[in-house]
Amino acid sequence: MKWIRERDALIAQTLAFVQSVTGKKDEFHPPERPTAAFEVTPDATIKAVTIEAEPQAASPPPEPPRTLQVPPPRMSGDFRTEMQVRIANFRKHQERFEREREDYCAATLTKLRAAIRDGSTRPPAEE
Repeated sequence: MKWIRERDALIAQTLAFVQSVTGKKDEFHPPERPTAAFEVTPDATIKAVTIEAEPQAASPPPEPPRTLQVPPPRMSGDFRTEMQVRIANFRKHQERFEREREDYCAATLTKLRAAIRDGSTRPPAEE
């Protein structure tokens, strides 16, 4: 395809001009040929056609992909049993809070009733 070579030559000329004007070198190297193209079939559908790119000698080898350190799954036995244990612990926790609230309320009401019955603990009236 002649237009692809012309396009790449134009890009290379433009890049060389920009580098000569700015005095900077860019790491851009235009590909020798495209990596993908499209083809129109007779029934007017567009089909993607993959073209292998030529390897560049100056490019460094790509880094290997990093692997994530994932902890191994717990082998805790039956999922249902674990959930039942967690629910039982939650219920115990909620019952303990309920008892503590009731005890605190009862103690507060006892102190209040005792203070109402005993009139000597009233603060002196300001005159």
